[in-house]
Amino acid sequence: MGSLFTACCPSSSSSSSNHTASVSMQETVDGSHLFTIRNYSITKGIGIGKRICSSTFNVGGHDWFIGVYLDGYDKDDADFVSVHLMVRGEPKDTRMKFTLSLLDPSGVPVFSQHYSRTCKAREYGWGSSRFIERNKLETPTYLKDDCIAIMCKLSVIQKQLVREVPKKTSSVLVPPTNLHNHLLDLLESGVGTDVAFQVGGKLFLAHGCVLAARSPVFMEELLGSMKEGPLPRIEIDDMEAMVFEALLHFIYSDSLPQIENPSTTMAQNLLVAADRYGLERLRLMCEDKLCKDMDVSTVASTLALAEQRRCLKLKSACFDFIASREILVAVMLTEGFEHLKRSCPSVAKEITIMHGKPNLAKYLKISQDLCSSLPWF
Repeated sequence: MGSLFTACCPSSSSSSSNHTASVSMQETVDGSHLFTIRNYSITKGIGIGKRICSSTFNVGGHDWFIGVYLDGYDKDDADFVSVHLMVRGEPKDTRMKFTLSLLDPSGVPVFSQHYSRTCKAREYGWGSSRFIERNKLETPTYLKDDCIAIMCKLSVIQKQLVREVPKKTSSVLVPPTNLHNHLLDLLESGVGTDVAFQVGGKLFLAHGCVLAARSPVFMEELLGSMKEGPLPRIEIDDMEAMVFEALLHFIYSDSLPQIENPSTTMAQNLLVAADRYGLERLRLMCEDKLCKDMDVSTVASTLALAEQRRCLKLKSACFDFIASREILVAVMLTEGFEHLKRSCPSVAKEITIMHGKPNLAKYLKISQDLCSSLPWF
């Protein structure tokens, strides 16, 4: 935090004067790192004083990592989880501020501790040996799908800067754009609509020119070859009304509507709709949500969708999720995996190649002969 220093020239016998100002501030380099521990129930119990480490991340020219002691740093902390920010090397006299936070299943910090330290010689870690009680950590507030997420936000203080404060000039405060609000109001009012859609037993009115401007598919369907006359009523039989309503909301506002408890199925169906109408930004938004909300019950159906719609990053995220054989076995017992085998047998085979048929047979407790009889092996 800098202090403001103001220097003014003393007045002279003449009528002229010069008023100046300067500000002192500390320059910082900021960074953050998200560390997720999966299979918590299996990992805990590794022993007091034994830590799990995140990958290394560089902030301010130094390499840092998060160390988590699930069974406590020492025997006096056995009922607590210990969390420390640690550094490689000896960043002597380096000043930093950092925050360690536990995130809830939606990624929002719900428990945080703040620290301000100066690195001393032969000092390699800072944090709390009693970061949180273990029985508190093992509640749904912090633990979902057997995972916990820890966020570290770090500021490394560099050097002091002194800058002159520019003289004030007149300015006009320009409000942020609200074009999207006007367009949504236009959609909801129905004024000037010239095209109708019948979707899932519900009628939607819209403006053909807006749809055409946003979607190349609507451009061809509604205005292709300079179509004349009234636009038709279009029936869409293979889409839910809620999905089409969200699609219209995005077209008019470039954002997703607020949906209470949105499901993975909704995001999957909206991705299909976005791909169908050439809405690349919406498709990527749906991919991002599916990556973040992935769990054992949904990953197989999401993987099938990624394969069918050529979503390479989403497919890669699915394979990362099932990299553990224990998780894969749980996934293989879901209905989604049955759908994956039927719709994308090549992907199911790719999974078995990745993990190895003998290993999967062992984990599934079935014979290799039985595995060989399954078409997706």
